[in-house]
Amino acid sequence: MTERLQKFLARSGIGSRRFCEELIKSEKIKVNNKIAIIGKKVSSEDIVEYDGKVIQDQSEPLRVLLLNKPEGVVSSSKREKKIPIIFDYLPKNEKNSKRWISIGRLDINTSGLMLFTNDGDFANYCMHPSSNIDREYLVRARGIFTNEKKQKLLEGISIDGENFSFSDLVEGQKNSSNQWFSVCLHSGKNREVRKLFESVEMEVSRLKRTRFGPIFLPSTLKKGRYIELQEEDIFSLREYGTYQGI
Repeated sequence: MTERLQKFLARSGIGSRRFCEELIKSEKIKVNNKIAIIGKKVSSEDIVEYDGKVIQDQSEPLRVLLLNKPEGVVSSSKREKKIPIIFDYLPKNEKNSKRWISIGRLDINTSGLMLFTNDGDFANYCMHPSSNIDREYLVRARGIFTNEKKQKLLEGISIDGENFSFSDLVEGQKNSSNQWFSVCLHSGKNREVRKLFESVEMEVSRLKRTRFGPIFLPSTLKKGRYIELQEEDIFSLREYGTYQGI
């Protein structure tokens, strides 16, 4: 039985399928001691290498972690200077176990719910735009908010050639300078929430992700702590999306 190389790499815990495709394009993957190309298929008889190390075809149960990310932490596996990274807060995988793969990112000043898995295909499913999995954020913003601005944010705004919009927006408590909002969107574009508020002359002063699809951030989970999702939670997340590529 054969399968596409990028799927094999993702299933082996190297990263999401898109990340694995980039590794192949960058000629960092070898199959049977030859540089691999996109479209290559492999079987259990092939020897696949990444950075000089043979990739083992290991089948492990699907695992998903939920981290309450603190502000000031970078969503990256690469450390720059002495800034903490999200993987500092995760358990070190046991020997011969796959590494954790981040399901999306949050910028350094955003806190809240982040998910991680040991399965690259599942990560790809959760992040793929066709999955149509929504995210919910709690936002505190400065500026004057009007019904006209709300309509623009819901109908969509073109920013730098890309269309951005909220699928839902609920107004919350406000004072003389700040107002709270609960917003939902279906994509995970870089700084999307902040860009949308900036487009209507409002500045986000606090941003926290509270939900990813059917998975909510537990109110009792402290910043910097994680929990492992139960099988029923993983099943609900798998069933929530609409993408059939997994």
